[in-house]
Amino acid sequence: MNNIVIYTPPPRSQRFKLYIPYQMKPEREWLKAQNSAFYHPTQKLWSLINTAENKKMVARHFKGKYCIQELESPEKPLKNINLTEHAQNELLKCKEKFILKSLSESTIKSYLSALSYFFSFFERHDYPELEKSEIESYVYHLKSKYQISDTAQNTIINAIKAYYEHVLGKPREYYDIQRPNRSKSLPNVFSKEEVMKIIQVTNNIKHKAILLTIYSAGLRISEAINLRTKDILSDEGSIFIKDSKGKKDRKSVLSPVLLELLRKYYKLHRPSYWLFEGQDGGKYSAKSIQNILRKAIESSGANPWGTVHTLRHSFATHLLQEGVNLRMIQRMLGHSSSKTTEVYTHILSVNNKVVKSPLEYLEKFDIFEKK
Repeated sequence: MNNIVIYTPPPRSQRFKLYIPYQMKPEREWLKAQNSAFYHPTQKLWSLINTAENKKMVARHFKGKYCIQELESPEKPLKNINLTEHAQNELLKCKEKFILKSLSESTIKSYLSALSYFFSFFERHDYPELEKSEIESYVYHLKSKYQISDTAQNTIINAIKAYYEHVLGKPREYYDIQRPNRSKSLPNVFSKEEVMKIIQVTNNIKHKAILLTIYSAGLRISEAINLRTKDILSDEGSIFIKDSKGKKDRKSVLSPVLLELLRKYYKLHRPSYWLFEGQDGGKYSAKSIQNILRKAIESSGANPWGTVHTLRHSFATHLLQEGVNLRMIQRMLGHSSSKTTEVYTHILSVNNKVVKSPLEYLEKFDIFEKK
């Protein structure tokens, strides 16, 4: 490995890690001198606090010398299990109930996987009679022995909650299980200039239409994939998003600029049902959209840590910068709570062009006047 490797940090991670080859001593010494730099001897990796400023600084200093990779999960694989007939029957009941509750396919898959280990671990117990302390001990066991991530821990707890609440009909108070503290890191955003560059370097009209739709309406990648041609409501200037997160319908703004591009795209590709179709006529894949953006980021020199979801964060942040009401942004994003949307207020740049210090309101005086 001859290049510096910058690893993409997990969601809400407080630090991001880097690998610097042994022979690259000047680069290593430079990183070592930075504030918050820390060396992890067991992994032989360096890390810095996960801020946009640190990421841009590293990318700028190591330009042409680094690549970006996903950091392999430190979690140890759980052992293979053989479920008893009783546990298999419980899993079947869970699957039926989750389908009736209209949970997404990915959620059902995650919950059933988590519950498989749960049922196996307690195979000699009566599941409905398990106490809260026993369940907490089980989660602690997974956390301490297998070093599961906070995300995995939350999925396990949610799966157990769903089993007791939806399948067994237990009261909600039963599910008050300790969860990991969530870090307060801010979402990543592209600047307006970076968004323009990303769009400009994307020449394929379908690819350009996909990225512009996600950014201009603040969509999740799954919502863009599930857009139908009839969801573009040109007469009223809106985009209809059906069955978004939480099985809620909503509308977002339809930009006239996007509408013009979509009309050109439609004439060229003639999608029959899904707005963005793959080569086989089905939905466009999330992986393909991620690859489109990754290529555009590399070509444009935009924030290398940006993802497709960064376009959604940028939509909200840029609207706030233009003075759009926070409540309106909340509705377009589909957030149930305003607290979720308020995080974007913390991203806005603070400088003397947008806000005055209280010092400016004091009577004029010479701060350099000598007494």
